[in-house]
Amino acid sequence: MIDLRSDTFTKPSPEMRKVMAHAEVGDDVFGEDPTVNRLEAQAARVLGKEAGVFVPSGTQSNLIGILAHCQRGDEYLVGQLAHAYKWEAGGAAVLGSIQPQPIEMNADGTMDLDRIRSYIKPQPSLNHFAHTKMLALENTHDGQPLPPKYVADAQAIARDAGLSTHLDGARLFNAAVEQATSPADIAKGFDTVSVCLSKGLGAPVGSVLVGSADLIGQARRWRKMVGGGMRQAGILAAAGIFALDNNVDRLAEDHRRASDLEVGLGAIDRIAVDKRATNMVFVTVDMATDQIDGFNSVLNDTGIGVRGGPSYRLVTHLDVSDSDISATIDGFAKAAATL
Repeated sequence: MIDLRSDTFTKPSPEMRKVMAHAEVGDDVFGEDPTVNRLEAQAARVLGKEAGVFVPSGTQSNLIGILAHCQRGDEYLVGQLAHAYKWEAGGAAVLGSIQPQPIEMNADGTMDLDRIRSYIKPQPSLNHFAHTKMLALENTHDGQPLPPKYVADAQAIARDAGLSTHLDGARLFNAAVEQATSPADIAKGFDTVSVCLSKGLGAPVGSVLVGSADLIGQARRWRKMVGGGMRQAGILAAAGIFALDNNVDRLAEDHRRASDLEVGLGAIDRIAVDKRATNMVFVTVDMATDQIDGFNSVLNDTGIGVRGGPSYRLVTHLDVSDSDISATIDGFAKAAATL
């Protein structure tokens, strides 16, 4: 199966499995797993921060980041389509009594700067409003890297209002490769940054939250409280170290293959490419609703894993080869010919 549903479907390589099998371990809840400690220090160094904490998922990383910044009755500003608002089951509100203030997003993942300003609640406010405490951005959003000037301007708005900043950088390394800059440059100016190891970097599980030693200390306590403390987690952390050492620069291959996919699909009748951003290609097929199941069946029968219809998000990753891209283009052409 050529699985293009997401880069979360990557499987650890034999080399990654080998370092996992031989990882030195200890009890991480006691801070005694040397491999976890190495991963946290390496992630913090790569992203230009003081400290890091290893967690099972990006959702938990964002959650403990928000909890470290905000108290009950506070709020954080976040894009209406951002993962930390739409796709994380309302965790900050349910578990932290922290109100998300969603803001309309543009197609490129940005929010209007004046709109951000307008949503910052005045204080004191006769106790009418939640206290605005934090601005959360997402880079990349739908594969689109944020423009550096926009990020700097948004951070300046937050600083001027006394807000802290958090970056959901699940695919931060894709942004760095696409913009030919360092991960630390993407993370610059944010108080906390969450990065995912199990997407384009190919680790089987895990994210790291980085920031100041004080904030990460608070986040580590929240990790324990929400059940994220793991014991001999060095087996998992070893995969993260391998990913950081070996799988960052190669993200450029995923972006190139996505570009090849964009060109190939764009040449097929009844298929319109909406956009290509880093390792994601968004297409819309000109077909009726009752044709979707048949179209998808043709794709599945030819070994192509997708979801959706008539609009599709196709994601390249380290388990997708050049020959897979060619086969995918042929499969979409075959499916389109049935319409």
